Amino acid sequence: MSSGNLIWLLIIVTIILANVPWFYERFLLFIKPDKKQAWMCLVEWLILYFLAGFLALGAEKKMQGETHAQDWEFYAVTFFLFIVFTFPGFIYRYQLRRYLKPDAQ
Repeated sequence: MSSGNLIWLLIIVTIILANVPWFYERFLLFIKPDKKQAWMCLVEWLILYFLAGFLALGAEKKMQGETHAQDWEFYAVTFFLFIVFTFPGFIYRYQLRRYLKPDAQ
């Protein structure tokens, strides 16, 4: 797999991971609460942010044989990029779902 293809695959997987907490009613994909609250989504989202980071580190190690040291600016940018990636799922859960499913509040 070329590095360009691996980068696009990583971006797609990261977008999917950023939206998982907002589309499923289960907490951590296994526990079924009565109603999934916002803090549960945020905890899942933060865990998936770190998972996406570990996937990116693994991809970098596989493609280049080593990982490069990063400063705090890099991690701030990836954190806010993950926030941008989660926007569709957040809008679906708190704005759009009430119009698509009248019984889901």
